Amino acid sequence: MQLPELIEKTVAGLGYELVDVERAERGLLRVYIDFTAADAAEKGPITVVDCATVSHQLSHVLTVENVNYERLEISSPGLDRPVRKLEDFVRFAGCEVIVKLCVAMPDSNNRKSFQGILQEPQGDKLALEFEGKDGPAMLEFTLADVDKARLVPQVDFKGRKA
Repeated sequence: MQLPELIEKTVAGLGYELVDVERAERGLLRVYIDFTAADAAEKGPITVVDCATVSHQLSHVLTVENVNYERLEISSPGLDRPVRKLEDFVRFAGCEVIVKLCVAMPDSNNRKSFQGILQEPQGDKLALEFEGKDGPAMLEFTLADVDKARLVPQVDFKGRKA
């Protein structure tokens, strides 16, 4: 079993979603987790307790599977969460995202990067409503066209109490 599949199976078994796995310098293995779409609204953001739970279980699994790493780091994906899988595009429909495409789109002045509101996917067709030169425009693309996509952080300081 490959490392990402091993980690995903372990994380999913604990009730979380694997967002990303990174190998960094000096043996650092970084794992980003989130709640599943069904649990996210109810449970809120990932906490330190969630990270500790996954870290504890994953460190045991990695030891048993003899995976070579020096340090394990478990984290939430952050406010600018990556949007990678089709399920992510469905989950975050209606949210503001930045999409960077692999190849520039000829019908939009050869742009590769777009910021706008993600539309509900229609099969394997994805769409983003963005502000073009002549007003609102629609970009249609597939998952294979996407190099990177991330949520645009939405921060509300008005609700914060001192």
